[in-house]
Amino acid sequence: MKMITKPTIALIAVLSASAAMAQLAADANGDGVLTIDEVQAVYPDITAETFSTMDLNADGALDEAEVQSAQEAGLMPA
Repeated sequence: MKMITKPTIALIAVLSASAAMAQLAADANGDGVLTIDEVQAVYPDITAETFSTMDLNADGALDEAEVQSAQEAGLMPA
């Protein structure tokens, strides 16, 4: 059984914090989700069609899980 070392845990924490910081930087109004305007302000190449594809629950905003899924699918930069 492999043990997770303290440096590995620290790296995971830093990477998670970096992803959260990037999302927070794009979240202009601080409501915890990203609208198409907020996404396009940071990533102008993302089209309305791509945003709709990333918006899995079709509520007009991307939550943290949708952003992560979009990044994993290569639809949004990490």
